[in-house]
Amino acid sequence: MLASMGGNVRKILVVLYTAFLIGANAAAADVAALRDGDMKKLALHEAPVALPEAVLLDAGDGEHTLAEYRGKWVVLNFWATWCAPCRREMPSLERLQAAMPDLAVVPVATGRNAVEGIERFFEEAGVTALPILRDPKSVLSRAMGVMGLPVTVILNPEGEEVARLIGDAEWDSDSAKAVLGALMAGQPSVE
Repeated sequence: MLASMGGNVRKILVVLYTAFLIGANAAAADVAALRDGDMKKLALHEAPVALPEAVLLDAGDGEHTLAEYRGKWVVLNFWATWCAPCRREMPSLERLQAAMPDLAVVPVATGRNAVEGIERFFEEAGVTALPILRDPKSVLSRAMGVMGLPVTVILNPEGEEVARLIGDAEWDSDSAKAVLGALMAGQPSVE
């Protein structure tokens, strides 16, 4: 009897899981349809991915974590001062933050990036509204499988990864704003 109940429970779970995936995939398909230009490189995950814990440092060596952004959608950008594509991309992240103030654009300089070099990079790129955060020993970037730069990860309000783009992009493009807007509309904030 237990064996037949186990089989029925499995069937019910398969049906429920399939229904969940159809609903989730329909929402992902809607967002995927909005991808154009650089956003075609954006990989949408079938299920959110938990992030590792890591301490980030600000310009004054103050400690921060990504948990500080819980309740908001986050565009988490891994970059470095020596990265030419990062130099092209950073101004578009600044413009994205201005255009979509309900999300948090969080650039993280990974690896050896002197504070003075970051400040000079931001000044040359015209970046004034984004935080200076550093992952000097690449603890977070390694734990998240960042192998090259730039890499941008979209986090939901629960702090989970829902999408990833490898390489640079125009983050203030109409397509990027449409994709981010659709993601934000699809899940309420946890504030």
